[in-house]
Amino acid sequence: MRALQSGAAVKKRGENEMQRKSFAVDYRQFRLSKLNDESFRHLKLLLFWPIYGFFFYFVEKLYMPARYYPMHCALDDMIPFCELFMIPYLAWFLCIVGMLLYTMLYDIGAFKRFMYFIILTYSVTIVIYLIFPTCQQLRPAAFPRDNLLTQMVGNFYAFDTNTNVCPSIHVLGALGVMFAGWDAERLRKPLWRAVFAATALLICLSTVFLKQHSVIDVLAALPLALIAYAVCYRPHRRHARRETRPAAAGAVGSPFKHTRK
Repeated sequence: MRALQSGAAVKKRGENEMQRKSFAVDYRQFRLSKLNDESFRHLKLLLFWPIYGFFFYFVEKLYMPARYYPMHCALDDMIPFCELFMIPYLAWFLCIVGMLLYTMLYDIGAFKRFMYFIILTYSVTIVIYLIFPTCQQLRPAAFPRDNLLTQMVGNFYAFDTNTNVCPSIHVLGALGVMFAGWDAERLRKPLWRAVFAATALLICLSTVFLKQHSVIDVLAALPLALIAYAVCYRPHRRHARRETRPAAAGAVGSPFKHTRK
């Protein structure tokens, strides 16, 4: 019996050890006093979220500009309201949190680059909202249908203001999750790439089909996202290519070796 118990304990320890090794960092060892340790200092990037939340609340609720510039184009009038897009619109929140948790657990480098992307793009949007305050007047006065999803949209309209819309934070966040998914080492597979791209596309479409944003807001987010991608991801990709480039040229050996006689 003791031998069986001992064997089970050894097996359990082995499983725990394998689980620890599958994670990038053993967060069970984390203490606030260790926040500056090399293993945990990346967590300080999460402090951006409450800071951003404060500034976003300021521009949404406290900052009162002389005027808001309405965002509208002809294409907006051609896009019908569709409450089904409430599903991908709300999924955006789960995507952001899910990618943060996944990269924190399995890929610290991808986590850092994802946070750098978010910090850069979201900080720029706050500056833009202060300099160029925008709004949209696209929301329907009455919904064409009455169902659970339209009720959810109505509740969201009551909570969310129609100001500070350009560029769209939803679009930037969706593209950020897509780039992070493509960057994470364990997710670099064609199927996952397609899933992240499709999800980002649906979220971007949801912003205009729910009349939360103008097409202009979506298009304005694209160049900002591409610039942030170039800043946050391209240097890493170039470095990774240099590291994986076969050093073989020297390792294989030259055909012109000197031979001793």
